[in-house]
Formats: sequence, C-alpha cells, structure tokens
Amino acid sequence: MNVHEYQAREILARFGIPFPRGAVASTPQQATAIAEQLGGGPVMVKAQVHTGGRGKAGGVKLAKTPAEAAVHASRILGMTIHDLPVQKVLVVPAADIVSESYLGVIVDRAAQRPVVLASAAGGMDIEEVAARTPERIQRVPVDPRYGLLPHQATALAFGLYRDLAQVRAAADIAEKLYAAFYAVGASLVEINPLITTPDGRVVALDAKLVVDDNELSRRPDIAALRDLSAEAPSERQARDNALSFIKLNGSVGCCVNGAGLAMATMDLVKFYGGEPANFLDIGGSSNPDKVVAALQIIAGDPGVKSILFNIFGGITRCDDVANGIVQATQKFALKVPLVIRLTGTNDTAAIAILTKAGFAAQTDMDDAVQRAVALARA
Repeated sequence: MNVHEYQAREILARFGIPFPRGAVASTPQQATAIAEQLGGGPVMVKAQVHTGGRGKAGGVKLAKTPAEAAVHASRILGMTIHDLPVQKVLVVPAADIVSESYLGVIVDRAAQRPVVLASAAGGMDIEEVAARTPERIQRVPVDPRYGLLPHQATALAFGLYRDLAQVRAAADIAEKLYAAFYAVGASLVEINPLITTPDGRVVALDAKLVVDDNELSRRPDIAALRDLSAEAPSERQARDNALSFIKLNGSVGCCVNGAGLAMATMDLVKFYGGEPANFLDIGGSSNPDKVVAALQIIAGDPGVKSILFNIFGGITRCDDVANGIVQATQKFALKVPLVIRLTGTNDTAAIAILTKAGFAAQTDMDDAVQRAVALARA
C-alpha cells in the first residue's frame, strides 16, 4: 500500500526525523492560507499522487507569494499524472539547499533482510543512479534481530558528509528511518532528498513510504491511510475480489492460477518475443465469479491486444474456470482475441463447456503462449 507524501512525512516525523513545516490543501484558498501561515515567503506546491515524475508532469511548482500558491494549486488540483487525478497538494516552505543526498530502506529478497541505502546523489531517481553509477550507492544489510546499529549508521553518514555534526545528524536520521520502517511494516521507505542547509542543518525534504499489504491487518491505523481514489480502478477491483494483480506495460494479458505458474507464463511470453500486460493470479479458488472479475480487469486495459488463460488444475477445477470464462463473455463482449490453455482437474469437462460456447481450448502451454504473442502482434 502506498501512502501520500504528506502522510509519509507525518509518520516519519513521529519518529523524530526533521521535516520543514507544511500542510495539505484541497482548494486554492487553503493553499493560500497555508502559505500565509508559513510566513508568506516562497513555498513549494506539490501534487499528492501515488506516482513518480510529478515534477516533470508539472505537479511541483515554486510559488513566491501566497497568491501565486493559489494560482499553482488551481492548476495542479484536478490535473492527471500517469492516469491518476490530483485531489490534494502539499504546501511547504521553499528550502535553501547546499547539498542533496538519498537515504532509504528496502526489503532485499536476495539478502533476505532489510538493506539501508545511502547516496550522495540525492534528488535523482535512485534507479537511474543504480543503473549508471552503482558505485555511488552504499548498501548496509541489517540483521532484523538488532536493527541498524549506531556504527553502521555512522559509516553510512560518513559516506555522505565531511562535517562531523552533519555526520552525527545523518546517522541519527538513518537509525530513526529504520525504526520507522520496521514499526509500520514497510517494504520501502526513502528520503529523497535529504538536504543540508546554509546554517549546516540536515533536513528531510521529501518522503516515500510503501507498506506491505500483509502487515495491514495488524496495523489498522496505517490501513486507514489508504486513499482508494488515488489507486487505479483495476487494482481496487482486484483487491475487492481477492485477486493478486500487478499492472505491467505489455500487450499480452495473463490470467493464471498460482504465483509460480504466473511467473513462468510471463517468462514464456517474454521468451517468445511478447510483453506481459499484467501479473494476475486467481489463486487456488474455483469460484467462477473470480474468473469473471479477472477477465473484466484484463479486458479493461486498453494496452491489451490478446488475453491468455493458462490454468493448471490441481485444487482449481478447470470446469469452474471454463464456466467463469463463459459467464464473463456473456456479460460483456471481448474486443481482443482470447487464448485458453487448460489442463488438470476436470479438464475434459472444461473443454466440453468451452467448445459448446464456441471457444477453442489447448493443453500445451508453449503453443498457447506462442499463439497469444502472435495475436498481440497482429
């Protein structure tokens, strides 16, 4: 679950991480009032939306006066950034910046533990830094039994600053950032940029926080921060139907049962020259309603040029999946070709159901994937 920047700032501030004052506005008038409360000087007006690239899209503006803050807020509010509408803006004082650094914590599945990242290349996309100059990123794996130890935090801070006071301040922030990461069940938390000011202070300007969905049942206060209006409709629909769904940028829509088979299917789509449009796992359920919901989600993606059902029936009954496909196509007409591969529990009955409804079904996975890729290109 993503949270907005202003929410991430509030959470991290509770752990003692220093942020400039600021407040969120949903109207231009509120933006003016906040700018005045902040002293009437220059402020930044920042779109609150769950995506990167806000600045490039025109969602981050410098306002020199409260009146100008209202003008920028009126333009940003209601704009769409990466298909997501902006409904709130964060108004914060414009900072005098001497240097910018990056500080973050992620769950590293290869290391099987959290890893703290630090880089003097702040203000840039950390993915771009990792791709072009990976040597500029410090990485410290953390033993979750003990947390980020003081000497580890200090070593990271010495990689960012020369001034001893700034090193101590950055080390303290790193320890508090890890404490927040652990306390809220995050999968990622980052400060970018972490700045130094002309008077030597180390201050966090921007914050990003992603919480593992599996942690939300234990943290209702964090779950309450979810902004459904800021999420893609397909993601909301998938969650409401207990489907595991991740939107990708390809043209072959994939509906599969089981995460392992889903990953193998996506790999095979790539192997045969296609690009998967999504990861969608209906799980072990044989409920036809889940199949209907899955097909609605995939078919609603304008980038999808073909749809591939790849079902290996174990707990999942192939005949129930077939019934779901038939029910879905009776409710709405598909505008793209559908390729179906079924094998396993009740596959003979499933093929009979699909044949009666006018669909062809295959049993070979490679043949089905190659056909789906070819149809997506046609």
